[in-house]
Order: sequence, then structure tokens, then C-alpha cells
Amino acid sequence: MPKPDGLEELDGPREKDGLDGVGAWLRRRLPGLLRESQVPGAAVAVSVGDEVVEAAAGVLSTATGVEATVDSLFQIGSITKVVTATLVMQLADEGRLDLDAPVRAVLPEFRIADERAAGRITARQLLSHVAGFEGDVFTDTGKGDDCLEKYMAVLRDVPQLFEPGAMFSYNNAGFCVLGRMVEVLCGEPYDVCARTRLFAPLGMTHTASDPYEAIVHRAAVGHVERAPGKPLEPTPVWALARSNAPAGSMLAMRPRDLLAFARMHLAEGRGPHGRTVLSPESVRAMRLPQITLPDIDQGTAWGLGWELFDLPDGPVFGHDGNTIGQSAFLRVAPERGVAVAILTNGGLSRQVYAEIAGRVLGELGGVGLSAPPTPGGAAPIREASRYLGTYASSTSETTVSRDPAGRLWLERTPLGVIADLDEPPYRTELVAWRGDSLLPVEPERGVHAPLAFLGDDGQGHALYLHTGRADRRVAE
Repeated sequence: MPKPDGLEELDGPREKDGLDGVGAWLRRRLPGLLRESQVPGAAVAVSVGDEVVEAAAGVLSTATGVEATVDSLFQIGSITKVVTATLVMQLADEGRLDLDAPVRAVLPEFRIADERAAGRITARQLLSHVAGFEGDVFTDTGKGDDCLEKYMAVLRDVPQLFEPGAMFSYNNAGFCVLGRMVEVLCGEPYDVCARTRLFAPLGMTHTASDPYEAIVHRAAVGHVERAPGKPLEPTPVWALARSNAPAGSMLAMRPRDLLAFARMHLAEGRGPHGRTVLSPESVRAMRLPQITLPDIDQGTAWGLGWELFDLPDGPVFGHDGNTIGQSAFLRVAPERGVAVAILTNGGLSRQVYAEIAGRVLGELGGVGLSAPPTPGGAAPIREASRYLGTYASSTSETTVSRDPAGRLWLERTPLGVIADLDEPPYRTELVAWRGDSLLPVEPERGVHAPLAFLGDDGQGHALYLHTGRADRRVAE
């Protein structure tokens, strides 16, 4: 089978020694790294070409003490969105779906509150998170095979935040719509489509689309901090609603299987034995930038499903995933055919990602990751009145205020399903970072994630608070 560009150079003994060395380091370092990061358990896999090394440490649940192994299943969360995007691109390859036609060409029942926008939104816009409607809709419509069909009716009152295509705002609901399009065009439930069209052809034997499949494997349980400073506890429920499955509410797998999916994308759409799973044209199209991201340290642009990082040493693509107490990270350095999957079940998982991905991509991929932002030595915020006010979505209400000393403070209150999952409120001082992007002084899950204030309400105030999602201003 011909190899994608950049893979030929990885066959020599020097590169093999490098991969083996990384594997030895992983097995030695991972237990201590988990303790330092308060992560109960994790499994990691790294591949160069077709060679894979693996490591696991910790426990799948602090309640049972069951050991994590390399064959353990962890939820991959929103990395599922790239699975959904790949299914959509397969249908485009087959001539059954036009990415630039209105969604209603396949789903005439598609409705949101803005009827004009509903008639214009396309699959391409959904794939790249630019459709513009409120995206965090986690309504449970049951466990039956008709849950996605029922979910479509839930969207009828969802507000439009901006014109389709105008900007990026991460949209879970949009991928549920894409999942329903897959079902209609394939005539089967979403999880059946994923298994027959992707997992089986790629030899992904350790995957689970629901708890019924997960129970026959060693499956991780998420862990959450129910109050600041309190010990991590296993979550009372294993997964979110099945109606959000195409967006990442349920799918679980071992890291090696996630890398089998990534290697197909590295191999121009070819799976084991040279079988074509996706056309080379669609593989390349998925990595073409569709929209530039706000300055929030979350990548450079978004493609058709993939998050894109334009780094000084070369390109990287990937996706992150977060469910109830579980976090997953997938990064791929295409110029050297390197991929790393990091699956965790609680704690400061971003610290685990940063150390492992930083070493793997630097040592094997020749790509250095940017250092995460920190608030040390930050300059005073100028024209703070632009940022003051309250911004809201269906999952949170955030107020930015100014104290008598002129310092800015952010207070976020979880709403809806996020509040039901015992997500704690968050309060922090904000300091200057870059332009209209500010930095929280208090880390959240170990990360100082920047916030961007975008647009103008006509009175000199920001119209959106952007954290990856655009929350619209509702009050001063």
C-alpha cells in the first residue's frame, strides 16, 4: 500500500528506536504524572506509521479500584464529531449529499427559531461550527433508535446568535443534525452506521456506542469535583443522552482504536489491507481551514470536523473531548505521520495532555506546542467598560463586573443540564492578555483559558463573550 507523504522516512531503525523510547518513557512516567495531576486513570497510545506503543496507569473507578489497562474503554467525547464528519464525507463521496445544499434538502423538518436561517444553513456550516444557532442543547429524547428524529423537534425554539457563516461558535446540536442526516441517507441508526461504515472496516474491535456495549469491556467511569477543593468522586451516571451521540455523548473506545481511525486519515482514507474508506479528496478537504478561530488559544482554524493548529514548526490537527468527568485528546502531526491519543477519567487532565503531547509531537513529530498562557505580569485592562455586562447561553450565565479599585471580575453560574451535573460556579479576576482577549487569574481545571470579547452592541460594548462558544450579551 502506498504511504502518505512523510511516512517513508519513518521506517528506519532510528525512528523506530524513537518510538520505542517514547513508549518506555510513557510506561515509566504515566503513573507519577497521574498522581501529580489528580487524574484517577488514563490510557495512552502513540503511533508512527503502522507502529503503535501504549501505556496505561491508575484506576477506572476510585469506587472499585479496577486497574486501567491499554484495552480499557474511555469515552472520547467530542472527538466523536470527527467520526460524524467522516460519515458525512463518505456520503458526499457517494454523491448522496451536497455539503453546500441547505440541510432541508435532506431534512425538510429542520426548524430553529429563525426560519430564514433554517432555510439557508448547510452541512458545510454545521461541520465547521459556523451555523450560528445556540449549540448546547442536551435534551434527552429517550434511548430508542428514534431519539435523533425526536431531537429535531427540540430545536424549533433554539435562537439564532448570528448570521450563518459569520463567525465560529462551537455547536453540539449541529452535529446531532448531521447525525440525523446520516441516519436518513443510510436508513439505519447513527451508531449502526458508524460501526458498519467505519469501525468494522478499520478493525476497531474495542469500541462501545452505549453502556450495553461498554459493559462487556473494562470501562472507565468519570470523576468530578462536586465542590471546589473536595476530593474527586465517581459520577452518578455514565454518559449523557443518546440523542447527543453524534456530538460525543456516549462513544467510548481504547486509545489504539482511536489511532486506527486517525491513521486512516493519515493514509489518504485507506484502512487495513489498502481498503478505501474515504476518498483522498475528502480527507484533504476535512483539513482545509473553513473559519479562523477567535484568539482564545484553541487552535488557529476549523476544518470540516477537525480542529487545525498552524504552528511554527508545522501543521497539527486533532480534537478534544469532554463528557461527564472524562477528557480525551487526539493530536496528529501529518508531515511525519505521528498521532497520539490520551484518554483520562477526571482531574487536571489538561496537564497530562500537555506533557505527553508536548513530548510526543516534539520528539517524533518535530512540532513544538505553544506554551499555555499564564496571567503573571499581565498589564492593566484598558477601556474596561467594553467588557462589562451579562452574557448568557442555555448552559451558563456569566457576569463581568468592575470593583471600586478598577479590577475586572468574572462570575459564571451553570444553568440547565450543566447545573444538574453539579458543575460548580466559577469566579475569577480577569487581566489583559492580547487585544480584546482577557485571561482568568484563577485556573479552571488547571488551565487559564482566554476569553475573547467580540462585536459591538452599538453602544461601545462587546456583543459576545467567546470561550469557544459565543455567549450573547443580555444586559449591562
